Parts: sequence; structure tokens; C-alpha cells
Amino acid sequence: MRHGIVLFTSDRGITPAAAARAAEDRGFDTFYVPEHTHIPVKREAAHPGTGDETLPDDRYTRTLDPWVSLATAAAVTSRIRLSTAVALPVESDPITLAKTIATLDHLSGGRVTLGAGFGWNVDELTDHHVPAAKRRTVLREYVEAMRALWTEDEASYDGQFVQFGASWAWPKPLQAHVPLLIGAGGGPKTFAWIAAHADGWMTTPIETGIGVKASALHEAWAGAGREGTPEIHVLIAARPTPADLAEWAAAGVTELIWGVPDTSEDEVVAYLDRLSTKLDLATRAS
Repeated sequence: MRHGIVLFTSDRGITPAAAARAAEDRGFDTFYVPEHTHIPVKREAAHPGTGDETLPDDRYTRTLDPWVSLATAAAVTSRIRLSTAVALPVESDPITLAKTIATLDHLSGGRVTLGAGFGWNVDELTDHHVPAAKRRTVLREYVEAMRALWTEDEASYDGQFVQFGASWAWPKPLQAHVPLLIGAGGGPKTFAWIAAHADGWMTTPIETGIGVKASALHEAWAGAGREGTPEIHVLIAARPTPADLAEWAAAGVTELIWGVPDTSEDEVVAYLDRLSTKLDLATRAS
């Protein structure tokens, strides 16, 4: 299994560039950042972790822009992949977002993976004029429209939520296909969406029964006639046991995502030193 780190970015502590550079130097495979454009003060949406309108901590209100963050990381690294855990594409204009992602992929040498969510914070989505009941449809149209802009010389799209006529848009991503992972609770609806439109699954921090759910994803994947196997990235929320690691490996998990705090650079680097040693990543860093 590969190993990545996720920095829940904020306007304090280590910068994304410093964290990504330290992670690359220590052999990690992917650097992830999250996205929230804003957090409405008055909300009805329940956070998946707390079960009500309260937030686990204040980083949700202080999150940096993911694409600017990853651009700074790209400038100081050369190997590590650049991803989101997760971005909320439907909170941006799809034409503009397609340009942003294509530019980052072009300038980074083809290192971008799009980790996207449907959006648990429906109050946040409402402020972006995204109807909560249609957010999966909106995301599908965004993905289809962006892929058209990324791959076609004259791209157009005519959907319910996205429409534009024949258009030119360069640069194209350096990668022939920008990988898309969906970060959402594992279930039949999510797995059917992934099998139809994405390249893999990113677990939520509160996910349980990952082995069984991974098998269900593989079944949905095969049922949709997809070749190969889906990517499965597990977001580590608690220290995994050897039994956990064995179960995940047997289930086809491809990457583990370890969280780092938004504390000082010295503290984060020391943590990455310990974690990379524990994971025996020294050969990857050389």
C-alpha cells in the first residue's frame, strides 16, 4: 500500500508548501488538502462526526483554498502527487475549476488527483445555489463538463446544471486522465456512482467495515463493466492494528492517508520523521 498525508490547512501552523516538501523528502506518495469555501454560522446540517450542527474544531472555519495550497506545494516538490481530501467542485464554476485543475496538472508535471465529495454541509451548498437533493447530479455534470474541457479541442456541454457551447480551453492536463476519487460514506448509492463515473473511493474518518465495503465496491465496479480495479484510499482516524492493515491489504486498499496537525513546522516535521520511520519509507525518499 502507498502512503499519503493530509494537512487540514488553516491560516496558522505549517504551510502547505513546507508540509508537502517534508512529506516528499520522507517518502510519502501523496499530499492532500481539504476544502470549505465558508461555514454558515446558522446551520441545520449535521456534521458526520459529531452528529449535530457542532463542528469537531475550528479548522473548518479557517481552511485555505485547496488549489492555491496545492500550487504552492507543486512549486517546491517534484514527485509527490497533489490531491484533495476532499474538494467540493460544485461550489465553484465548472469552467473556471477545469482551467485551475488543468493548469495545476500542467505546471506540476501531471501530478494531480481530484478527491471530491458530494458535500455533507448542505447549508454551505445552498449558499452556492446547489440543491441538496441534486448534489450528486450536479457533481456528475461538473465532472463530465470538466472532462470535456480537458480532452476535447472544441468542448461543449448541455446538462441541467451546466451548459456551454463549443469552446476552446487550454492548457489540457498533462495526464491523459485526471484521476477522480469520491470521498463519501461507503454504501450502494456511493459505490454505484463511483463505478459509473470515478476511479475510486476515499473513506470517511468514521468509516467502519472497510473490508466488507471494499468488496461491495469491487462488485459494483465489475457490474458496471469497468476494467481493472478501483483505487481505495483509507483515511486514518485512529491507529490501525496489524489486523486492520492485513484486512485492508486483502481488500485491495491502495493507499493509506495519515493526518498531520496544523501546528508549527518543527512539530509536523518531527511527526513525519517518526511516521516515515515506522512505515519504513526511507527507500522511497532516496
